[in-house]
Amino acid sequence: MDRGLLFVASMVMGCLAPGVSGNGHLSFANNTEVHITRTGCGVTKLCVETPEQCDPTGKTSCLFASIVTTAPSPPNGVDLFVELLGDSSGYVALGLTANETEGTSMVFICAQNRNGSFFFRSAQRNNLNNTISLTQRIVKNITGSVNGTFIQCQFMLPAVNATTRTSHVTTFVTFLAVGNVTNGMGIGDINIRLTNKPLNLADPTSNVATTAGSSALTSQAVMVLLSVLMYRLS
Repeated sequence: MDRGLLFVASMVMGCLAPGVSGNGHLSFANNTEVHITRTGCGVTKLCVETPEQCDPTGKTSCLFASIVTTAPSPPNGVDLFVELLGDSSGYVALGLTANETEGTSMVFICAQNRNGSFFFRSAQRNNLNNTISLTQRIVKNITGSVNGTFIQCQFMLPAVNATTRTSHVTTFVTFLAVGNVTNGMGIGDINIRLTNKPLNLADPTSNVATTAGSSALTSQAVMVLLSVLMYRLS
């Protein structure tokens, strides 16, 4: 081969990122507008956040994610529609795993590069040593924006299935994390800010606390309704 061609070939090989052959597994939506709120939390979508009950529209220190699932379709699993936002000069991330102390986690990263533009990565976290490596997990309909250090994004994860690892197809431990971006668009160490107990992602109320007081109030309301009904029937 001509020495010039050899030089060009070596330059091309040198530009390929190790372990990642491209971003063809990621597809982006045409719409670039993102507006995330708490509307529907605990009713139509499962929400996790730190600090607790923080306002995602406040552009403050709220690290927030919401998840809506389609109906399970064995053996394909479910599609997850995700909203994610947080304050970071690097990236914010959502993690899903069957067991946070063993195996691996799926990690989905919304980030900004040095010029402040948005980019997205899918990754895998080793739950034993907290190391993170990029993967080619299919992610669709990605939309994201950056405003200073405020990063927000929406995306869809097709065919998510936990049946080989847990008792329920949509039961996962979830975590929220932040991290730095290195060398322009490289993913630095992951710093987990919140880990939740195993949650049924298909149930928006699975992490909504119930109290004895609320149960008593519900019972009292039922008794009032029964009294009104009996009065009308008499």
